[in-house]
Amino acid sequence: MKKYKYLLLLLIGLSMFGCSDLEEEPVGLLAPETFFTSLDKIQIAVNGAYGHMQHRYFMSRAMSMSLMLGSDMVDLNPAVTQAERIQFNDVSLLADNSNIANYWPKCYQIIGAANQAIAGAELVDADAAEENAIIAQAYFARAFTYFHLVRQFGAIPYLTEPVTDVQAAAIISKTSAADVYTNIIADLEFAKEWLPNTQVARSIPAKSAASSYLALVYLTMGDYQNAYDEAKEVIDNEGVYDLGLESDFQDLYDYSKTDASKEPIFVIDFIGTSDGDQGRDYLAAYTGIRSDEQYGYSGGWSVLVPSVAVYTTWNDQDYRKAVSLDATGVFGGEVHPYTEFTNFYGASVNSPHIAKYTRKAGPASNGNGRNTNSNYLMMRYAEVLLIAAESLNEITPGTAEAEGYVNRVRARARSGAAGSTPSAVPANVSGLSQDNFRTLVLEDRKLELAFECKRWYDIARRKMGNEVFSASGLEGLKAQFNPNQNYLFPLPANELVRNSNLLPQNAGY
Repeated sequence: MKKYKYLLLLLIGLSMFGCSDLEEEPVGLLAPETFFTSLDKIQIAVNGAYGHMQHRYFMSRAMSMSLMLGSDMVDLNPAVTQAERIQFNDVSLLADNSNIANYWPKCYQIIGAANQAIAGAELVDADAAEENAIIAQAYFARAFTYFHLVRQFGAIPYLTEPVTDVQAAAIISKTSAADVYTNIIADLEFAKEWLPNTQVARSIPAKSAASSYLALVYLTMGDYQNAYDEAKEVIDNEGVYDLGLESDFQDLYDYSKTDASKEPIFVIDFIGTSDGDQGRDYLAAYTGIRSDEQYGYSGGWSVLVPSVAVYTTWNDQDYRKAVSLDATGVFGGEVHPYTEFTNFYGASVNSPHIAKYTRKAGPASNGNGRNTNSNYLMMRYAEVLLIAAESLNEITPGTAEAEGYVNRVRARARSGAAGSTPSAVPANVSGLSQDNFRTLVLEDRKLELAFECKRWYDIARRKMGNEVFSASGLEGLKAQFNPNQNYLFPLPANELVRNSNLLPQNAGY
């Protein structure tokens, strides 16, 4: 095999560990030493990492769908027959799940592009501070992606350099989850040090994004003191970082208002156009009501649909319910309740649908809501407040400070839409025991962050599966759930075939 040291800026179509027969000389690729000649070239490589985040094999479709279906908040339309979706919904994953097979290499493409930028910066003679401010974006992208992978799979291959020898990459071993977390923290610490306080757009990470993700990483690890310290640092610098809660919860999901909002901390920003499946927003299509006329999309596909229990157990006076769910659709110019949805399309579902990706997503350039102008909210200030509350409760139960963080989020929910009469729900909290406060914060995360791909991670880190997948859970009994197995996903079978050093497979698969 010929070996080439070429710059694969976007690493399009390559799995880091699944390439074996590159015999033909690549066409149109640049050697790093001839490409990386200035800071703007480093930025181009960084942009490649963030560009991959808009592909359907990442948060636009494959991974987001998997995380939603794996939770207790999103059910699968019974008419759907694709095995990879049924497996996530039924908590019955197999190692050859095609969703995993798709988004695993896409994650490593993001990581690969970030590694190219970091390595390329060593070839550029520039002011160190200016250079570090750019590669800090690459460190953040790498940490952000590894954080998804380690929470889903545990021990994984950890790469910090560009792949220059495909054969060597094909026999790489796994790195323990503990070591992956150590590396993620190091990357985010670098990003926190060198990123500016604010950026021109929230799709570019600022210092607040690095610190907020550090807080979430520590929370996931159960290191509550560090989780609190990082969240508190963001809260104490709310003005410096230009952060705050959006006054109207609905405006967070309004494409015309999110760019100016102070609440988003890091977003994946779709702009209503795409190059095939690169840059295409799919969640409006997957969550929209079949044949619905109300948003000008000709309806969605009714694939990712919450169970009726999600709707009926959510207090009607909580404004977040009305924002998060559509309980009516428009058919033939008339409004009809969710109990009649299948009358207008037999393969729809008679259940309220997710509204966060449809109601205010803007015009779509493709049918059924594909290619909207949505901002996918990866991290927002309300979550930082809830991280601070949850972690402080574990350190010092019963503090007014922890209650205040929750109550600030709840106060926004009570205020409702601009000009409306405030609700009494959700009420302020005080005087709860440590256990009851913990339960309350997790419930608030479930409702505040509903359908934002957070819930499965909360179930896994707090080991709530026996409860939420029981007969009394929102989706009823998930009989195949196994707490000794299902808090991790299976490593993709095709990668294990190509690289036996990735064995053993995660337990139970």
